[in-house]
Amino acid sequence: MEIVYVYLKKRSEFGKQCNFSDRQAELNIDIQPNPELAEQFVERNPVDTGIQCSTNMSEHEANTERFEMETRGVNHIEGGWPKDVNPLELEQTIRFRKKVEKDENYINTITQLGSIMEHCIKQNNAIDIYEEYFDDEDPVEVTDEAPSAKTINVFRDPQDIKRAATHLSWHPDGNRKLAVAYSCLDFQRAPVGMSLDSYIWDMENPNKPEIALRPTSPLITLEYNPKDSHVLLGGCYNGQIACWDTRKGSMVAELSTIEFSHRDPVYGTIWLQSKTGTECFSASTDGQVMWWDIRKLSEPTEVVIMDITKKEMLENALGAISLEFESTLPTKFMVGTEQGIVISCNRKGKTPAEKIVCTFSGHHGPIYALQRNPFYPKNFLTVGDWTTRIWSEDSRESSIMWTKYHMAYLTDGAWSPSRPAVFFTTKMDGTLDIWDFVFKQCDPALSLKVCDEALFCLRVQDNGCLIACGSRLGTTTLLEVSHGLSTLQRNEKNIASSVFERETRREKILEARHREMRLKEKGKAEGKEDELREEETAIDLEGLVTKAEEEFFEVIFTELKRKEKDAMKKKPEHKQSLEEEEEEEENEMADKEIGEEEEGALATMNPSPEATPPPSLALDIFLDTLRIVFLRKLTQPQAVGKGPPAPRRPEAARRTLGSGGRTDAKDGGRLGSTAGQRRRLGRLPGGGASSRPQRREGRTQEAGGAVPPPAPPPWQQQGRRLRATPGGDLAAVGVRPAMPGVTA
Repeated sequence: MEIVYVYLKKRSEFGKQCNFSDRQAELNIDIQPNPELAEQFVERNPVDTGIQCSTNMSEHEANTERFEMETRGVNHIEGGWPKDVNPLELEQTIRFRKKVEKDENYINTITQLGSIMEHCIKQNNAIDIYEEYFDDEDPVEVTDEAPSAKTINVFRDPQDIKRAATHLSWHPDGNRKLAVAYSCLDFQRAPVGMSLDSYIWDMENPNKPEIALRPTSPLITLEYNPKDSHVLLGGCYNGQIACWDTRKGSMVAELSTIEFSHRDPVYGTIWLQSKTGTECFSASTDGQVMWWDIRKLSEPTEVVIMDITKKEMLENALGAISLEFESTLPTKFMVGTEQGIVISCNRKGKTPAEKIVCTFSGHHGPIYALQRNPFYPKNFLTVGDWTTRIWSEDSRESSIMWTKYHMAYLTDGAWSPSRPAVFFTTKMDGTLDIWDFVFKQCDPALSLKVCDEALFCLRVQDNGCLIACGSRLGTTTLLEVSHGLSTLQRNEKNIASSVFERETRREKILEARHREMRLKEKGKAEGKEDELREEETAIDLEGLVTKAEEEFFEVIFTELKRKEKDAMKKKPEHKQSLEEEEEEEENEMADKEIGEEEEGALATMNPSPEATPPPSLALDIFLDTLRIVFLRKLTQPQAVGKGPPAPRRPEAARRTLGSGGRTDAKDGGRLGSTAGQRRRLGRLPGGGASSRPQRREGRTQEAGGAVPPPAPPPWQQQGRRLRATPGGDLAAVGVRPAMPGVTA
């Protein structure tokens, strides 16, 4: 603190008596009697009047000038030593003390004073005059006094160009002083010649600030050090961190380098609870939170980027505009952002995922105030857009309590340090709202119109009685609330705790219900998508099957036509050889007709390896069967675990296939009777060129009870039909033609 005036006075002049002197009387004015007034005199009889021995004299004086108080420092210097003794010389002072202590007058004086002091000390030890007799008693409930508040003092910005009061901080020892930060928050609209100073005000002297703080850039925030009341920390508009020591004057004691400082204005600064009392951290809208040590402000000790994607990318960071740190939770801190999201962080986290613990989103605009409840740190208050919200760390999806949407924008808010259910908010219309959710939840318990301009900041004194509000024009108003709003009520802690727990449980139930509804809606949406996908798949399968069938039959018929053309080209060449072979075959068949029937019967009962179908034909039949089963599954779906029923051949088809062997054999014998043709067609049981087997069959059928010989296997029928009528009887009977490249 600077010493402005120094008073010097000799020791001999202390306690000097006043000397008075006599002088002659002076006549200042002489008023002559007025005869006109004498005529108006009316005598009264009797008259009672009081008489004093001395005359009554009075002097009236009016002071129209403003009374201004100034604080001056006094420098105390050790005195009372004789002129021949130098108080700075230790040997001289010791020698003089020993000389005084041997004096008889000194010994007698000390003896007399000692008995008096002994009596006072014993009396003080026996009775404690400062004892509080009713500390253990519960606080008495407040009477039906209505909530109220009154203005105590007003501190105005002494500069001609008015600036907004952006932040307030109470003196930690007794709250006798108030530090106010002044700045213009209109970007690139600061008036020319605007002062950069911020001030510290004395509560009893609103006319002139006690100390002026002169930063290099306007201050956005200003905070007292709770461990050293002479040290203040400020956040500047250009992103720097400044530190003052009021014992050294108004100039900045420490200043951070601009290269390692914030890139945007510093909107939040908080002192940390450390052993040294020199650690702090700051937040800015550039998306960074920095830790500092005021003993070395050249660069921050640690930096955390507010990137909720946990990638530590500065371009994705959210701008920080408010900070919260609770000394009972030394590793946790919270950040309010411009995007309306509260970020809960862990200072001791080693990775970005551990540093950013969780987020709370619920506001539509910047969060200007963020503070934990002093009685229940798990619950915290946020102020942003048009509402105030109360949150619980156990419910992250939504707040547990919130105020109604106001017509004016909210700018700041704070909990009462003495009552857990009371908090304060300021608005752009100059109104201060005091909420007590134990008394009333829908509306504020008290609403005051503090000033006509917007209120920007708010700070509550530690005892909860005084509230300081800063306005847009730099006016700081000091208010005192009524006793009921600052005194803890009976059972208020239990009531507030039950309200917080009840609302937290309710939000958890609603969150679980909303989660179930979202899952159901998601399941329904996925079910509809699956149905649409299945319909599309079914439509596509039918189209694909139809297309495959068309391509398949097109290839088959093309191959058949090609083979038919080749056969027609080769027919004239073999015609002559076939006629010669036909004559030889007729002679041989007449001799071996009976043997062939017996061999056919035996072959039917015990099929030989020659009766097995060729591999290519078997593969053809297998593929045909698979195709039929597949088409039936598509058209007629069966239950799980049950295959499609075996298809039954119509009676007419059975008869056709059962007797076709003989007819085809007969036709085949009639069409080609040569040995070469017989080798190509293959020998079929029950077949022959003569009419003897037919007559025998007719006799057995007439006799009744004789069983006709079994029909030849299907693959042999297929082969014979292909030879007899290529592509003709095939469509009539329904047998699929051979695959391309397979010869019967």
